[in-house]
Amino acid sequence: MGDRFISTSEAAKILGISRIAVFKQIKSGKLKAEKIGRNFVIDKVILIGSLEQPDEKRKKEISDTVDQVFREYGEVIRKLGKE
Repeated sequence: MGDRFISTSEAAKILGISRIAVFKQIKSGKLKAEKIGRNFVIDKVILIGSLEQPDEKRKKEISDTVDQVFREYGEVIRKLGKE
C-alpha cells in the first residue's frame, strides 16, 4: 500500500477490531478512508489521530469507569497514596 496508506485489514489489527467494524466506522463517517478500485485504504495520519482522540461516548465511558473505581476502592487508593 506504500508508506502513506494502510489496508482495512491492517487498520483492524491496529485498532483491535474486526474488518467489519472498520467498514462500519468508514460507512458511519467515524473513520475517513479513500476508495481505490474495490478496496478502501486509510491514511496512517488519520488512523493515528483517531487513536489519540477518544470521542465523547468513549470519554464518558472512561469517566464513569474511573468514578466506579473510586466508589468501590477509594479508601484503598487513599491508603496506597500515603505509603
